[in-house]
Amino acid sequence: MVPAPLFVLAAAISTQTGQAFGKQLFSRVDPLGVVALRLGIAALVLVAVRRPRALPCWRRLRTVLALGVAIAGMNLIYPALHYLPLGVAGTLQLLGPLTVALCGSRRLADAGAVVLAVAGLLLVRDPASGPLAWQGIALALLSAASMGSYLLLSRRLGSGPGSRPLLALAVGVAAVLGLPPGLCSNGGTLFTPAVLFAGVAVATLSAVIPYSLELAALQRIPAPLVATLLTLEPVVAALTGAVVLHESLSLHRCLGIAAITTAAAWATLSTTR
Repeated sequence: MVPAPLFVLAAAISTQTGQAFGKQLFSRVDPLGVVALRLGIAALVLVAVRRPRALPCWRRLRTVLALGVAIAGMNLIYPALHYLPLGVAGTLQLLGPLTVALCGSRRLADAGAVVLAVAGLLLVRDPASGPLAWQGIALALLSAASMGSYLLLSRRLGSGPGSRPLLALAVGVAAVLGLPPGLCSNGGTLFTPAVLFAGVAVATLSAVIPYSLELAALQRIPAPLVATLLTLEPVVAALTGAVVLHESLSLHRCLGIAAITTAAAWATLSTTR
């Protein structure tokens, strides 16, 4: 009875709420600790649910390993949140999928999306509202590049039922990469009951629930429509940052978020058309 696009919107709200709670957790552990908790708990859940039974052949194993590196890189969004508002970080992260969509297009009209995205970047920067930390921008762009790589590697992995255990293995690889830095910088603090409970909440909201909702949506509406609806995430991120974290954004940055979101939606529609 629930319209399928609402599943996608609920997934975006859940993802950004989880990231906002993850940023609130910075008062107890540093961003690397939040990444370790999120990846570790998500890996345990996915491996338990998908139950990979054997290692794939070497060709597919290389893709799984590369996908794990990309997933670990996507989680650089959490260190970026140490320096940037949630809405700005989410907007910069969207540039990865936008680049992938534009690279797959051969239409001259899509150059307009590039111009719109560049204009959005200039508006998001908005020096009048105070400078954005270069560390945060660099980390968010690395996360964007990792998200673009994730999309390409996921396509190589396939979309059939046999790919889901492989995705669980890839998240396990990401957890192996993310756990040591988090443990080294936070030590036993990660295992205190309050921090573990908060970590479970962050992993559930930002990974487990969105994955389930997006899968439910993909079973009812075409994947291109899901991808286009997910370009609303920066807008949801800005609203979530305002409500949960009390982060305010200037009019220029709001216009920049709208411009990049519009460019991403146009590129997705144009490429998949």
